Amino acid sequence: MSERIYNFSPGPAMLPYEVLEQAATDILNFDDSGIGICEISHRSKEFMNVATTAEKLLRELLEIPDNYKVLFLQGGASSQFFMIPMNLLGPGKKATYLNTGTWSKKSIKEAQLFGEIDVAFSSEENKFNRVPNSSEYNTAEDSEYLYFVSNNTIYGTQFQDMPASEKMLVSDMSSDILSRPIDVSKFGIIFAGAQKNMGPSGVTTVIIREDLLDKSPENIPTMLKYKTHAEKDSMFNTPPTFPIYIVGKVLQWLKDKGGIKAMEELNRKKAEQIYEVIDAGEYYRGHALKDSRSMMNIAFNLPTAELEAKFIAEAVGLGLNGLKGHRSIGGCRASIYNAFPQEGITKLVAFMQEFEKNNPA
Repeated sequence: MSERIYNFSPGPAMLPYEVLEQAATDILNFDDSGIGICEISHRSKEFMNVATTAEKLLRELLEIPDNYKVLFLQGGASSQFFMIPMNLLGPGKKATYLNTGTWSKKSIKEAQLFGEIDVAFSSEENKFNRVPNSSEYNTAEDSEYLYFVSNNTIYGTQFQDMPASEKMLVSDMSSDILSRPIDVSKFGIIFAGAQKNMGPSGVTTVIIREDLLDKSPENIPTMLKYKTHAEKDSMFNTPPTFPIYIVGKVLQWLKDKGGIKAMEELNRKKAEQIYEVIDAGEYYRGHALKDSRSMMNIAFNLPTAELEAKFIAEAVGLGLNGLKGHRSIGGCRASIYNAFPQEGITKLVAFMQEFEKNNPA
């Protein structure tokens, strides 16, 4: 096999190598059953054990209270942009949203189809280079919830502390779930696409407080009601079996690594090494303001677009792939989720320093 590259892509992202090795076996012969994990019935006791184990591990790692349901859904995180307001809003109801990037902007557009949306903060005029502190916005008194994106993949910003609000919090944590401890009890709904910190694309995890299951209007489609999936333990229809299997393996890997607090320490160390190079001079310029910097996605620019193109091309030659920034802002971006190894960080830092020395502005 060719040497594996270091994948800095924002997602699908790197998975733990040992998880991939086990999956390579189980895709042909799961647990010595004579059938592959992709072929096994979702109704079988073998797969039910897979799903139950994944949920149990997630509950343990995030310390999810008993009055919350854990769902494994299809449709990607983008489906939650409309499922949340479809289930929680309606005529005469309002929600407050914080606009801190592309994904929050998309969620606002969908939510406006189902209720009145108060956008209490936006950093769009500054190319989403920061997130707000709690003194910069107010949650409308008649809001059902305050919605925010905890980490912004494209722009490299992250809430260092969760927003303060007397209203229920709803959050898209697709790009930083399981990277640091959170208090789930402060949230009504947390959702996350798996393809960054939890597993492959194809499954979205929803953590929802049980009392919200009965708030859905009667006239919405059965498949789009959270209660439908909660009552059937995510088995109302055929779930994404292989992604759920991988999620369970990644969660076990995370537990074996010491859990979320240990992972936060590693993530902070990895990010600080790259930011240290960015802050060392004027050559590299971080997109996010320092107090809004993400540990998961580091967006930065070089002196010119030509140097950025050369930087990305030379990085690929060294096995450092996926460093091209999002088309909306250009530049470069290093996505370094939980499974991204320290060796890749060390190699990128050395390359950044060498490239600056060999390519003066």
